[in-house]
Amino acid sequence: MSLNSIMNIATSGLQTAQAQLRVTSDNIANVNTVGYVRKIADQSASVTKGYGDGVDITRMRLATDRFLQAASFSANADAARHGVRSELFNQIQNQFGDPSSNTSFFAQIDKLFASYANLAESPTSSAARQDTIYKTQAMFDDAANIARQIQATRQEADSRIQSVVETINPLLEQIDKLNKTIAAGSVTNQDVTGAQNAQQSLINELSKYMDVKIEQRSNGGVTLRTGTGMTLVGEGHATLSYQAAGTVDATTAFSDIMITEPSGTRWPVLDGVTSGELRGLVELRDKDAPAAAARLGELTAKLADELNRAHNANTSVPAPAILSGRNTGQSLENALAGFTGRTTISTVDSAGVVQASAEIVFSGGTMTINGQAADPTTFLNVLNAQLGGTGAASFADGALRLQGAGGNGVAIADDASAPSNKGGRGFSHWFGLNDLVTSATPSFYETGLTLSSRHGFTPGQNLTFRFNDDNGSRLRDVTVAVPTGAGTMAEMLTALNDPINGVGRYGAFSLDASGTLAFKPYNPGAQTMSVVQDGTIQSPSGLSMSQLFGLGGTGATRAVGYSVRSDIQQDPNKLALAQLNLSAAAGAPALSKSDGRGGLLLADAGKTNVNFAAAGGNGGGVKTLSAYAADFAGDVGGRASAAKSRAETASALSKEATSRRTASEGVNMDEELVNMTTFQQAYNASARLIQASKDMYDVLIGILR
Repeated sequence: MSLNSIMNIATSGLQTAQAQLRVTSDNIANVNTVGYVRKIADQSASVTKGYGDGVDITRMRLATDRFLQAASFSANADAARHGVRSELFNQIQNQFGDPSSNTSFFAQIDKLFASYANLAESPTSSAARQDTIYKTQAMFDDAANIARQIQATRQEADSRIQSVVETINPLLEQIDKLNKTIAAGSVTNQDVTGAQNAQQSLINELSKYMDVKIEQRSNGGVTLRTGTGMTLVGEGHATLSYQAAGTVDATTAFSDIMITEPSGTRWPVLDGVTSGELRGLVELRDKDAPAAAARLGELTAKLADELNRAHNANTSVPAPAILSGRNTGQSLENALAGFTGRTTISTVDSAGVVQASAEIVFSGGTMTINGQAADPTTFLNVLNAQLGGTGAASFADGALRLQGAGGNGVAIADDASAPSNKGGRGFSHWFGLNDLVTSATPSFYETGLTLSSRHGFTPGQNLTFRFNDDNGSRLRDVTVAVPTGAGTMAEMLTALNDPINGVGRYGAFSLDASGTLAFKPYNPGAQTMSVVQDGTIQSPSGLSMSQLFGLGGTGATRAVGYSVRSDIQQDPNKLALAQLNLSAAAGAPALSKSDGRGGLLLADAGKTNVNFAAAGGNGGGVKTLSAYAADFAGDVGGRASAAKSRAETASALSKEATSRRTASEGVNMDEELVNMTTFQQAYNASARLIQASKDMYDVLIGILR
């Protein structure tokens, strides 16, 4: 071996030891840098013509473990997904209060019924009446406030979705730029570990917002994809786009979060993102919060309806001069069709003595009033004739109105053995003649319409349905126009269920015996339906089709807008706590101020079996209001607890995955100190070899001289 070879070997060893010491120094300097992956300088022997020729640094790399890295990214995404769902759902749960507390929203319902029970024992107490009316209004105010807060939480989630999108885009852009830097440095064999570490930090940050997978590129850098293979960074970077909805209510139709891949292909991002904060926010906004709102709407609507059922069976003392019903959205002929049983309308004077009575016996499409034959077209004339000038009935704009004459009041009572009934409601209740609680929109959707009934919508008006898959991605928007023809519900159903111009490819609408219009998807759970635009107006109600029938999430809006009738709030004596005594002797009072039977009926409203509709993931069924409220309380608390548990579990898994990854990829001071000692000794050995070579050169030169 020549002296030149020895010198070259020593020089390469010196340079390699220097490079290794620089790497060790960088690692030690970044021991506390979060997300830093330690550098490794790979070295190998240099061989020329079969002989050792020193040592070289073949490459500089990061000590990444792709399996631990993938596990860490997945755990980070799950932790962020469940964390944000738990955070925001906890906001919703807090609005209801602690389910175990006697001050929670649900506890107030039982207290309200107890207040009516106490009032039944002292029906003449103005203070007790005023207190009960106040509690009733406060209950509906609380429900409205909770409903608004649920929508506020959805709005917060929607705004945060846009913020996440605006955060993701710069991350993807920077990762792509670093790809180019790494690729260029790799071609010229430069140390690109600094850029790689910076890129790893960006990917770590990105993994909190969406699930990501890394593929190493042969020319340096990475290809990033979502868990389902959607390209985020490759030859270029993807771009996400989204515009928050602004004001959010239960019927808001949100736009899709779109992604444009580097190739130019445009997709709904939810097709490819299954985890991360982005997914969690969408799930809270589109599933968790609407489910809570829907159940609250169902509970509040049934509470109002049952209080109205009881109140319509009662009367105030003295009886009210006017009973003005709700707008049924139907003609009188449609409204009267389908009633069975018996009811009595009486006019009474200020002393409660009956002046005239009209017993109505319903029998399908016909009826008798005090034995006088009548039908829907002659109903008003026959009724007014039987009241004999002591009162009068009229019908306008979908509402029935009864008014006493000459200082008389009006009271209604159903027959005890065969009460009037249509869709599960008595005559007074169905028309809303003596409602305690009022609302601008329907509180129930049992319209009483049949296939032959006129729907009241103008041909050409239309509404648009949106179908989304179970990921929340839009499948299709379907616009259905009100058909021309006779204007019957049968024609409307045919148009709605048309497989080409209607919703027939996704499911079918049906009209049940109570007049409820419902949609049943062919593939429940795999798709959801909402109404994104409704340009229909029904005459005479002025309601849209979605409002009249509660389509596409409209039912979730019912918790807002209920109010105790204004005249009752102003005068507590108008609260109906007595009942008309149909068996009172002629000339004897049929009403008594001390009669508290109506109060008991209101108190028992919470114990009455009610047919609840499916809402918010609950299958509905027959339950009492108190039982449904208790189930709802348990459901809200259970969901909040489950969300918290999932978040804590996901967070623990994320910490464990990060800890294991850090242990493998991070800086170990003991190892680095050993490396520093080793490379210092290697440096010294190479320096001594150089010195020995110099001494040998000096000796040889001296001999030649």
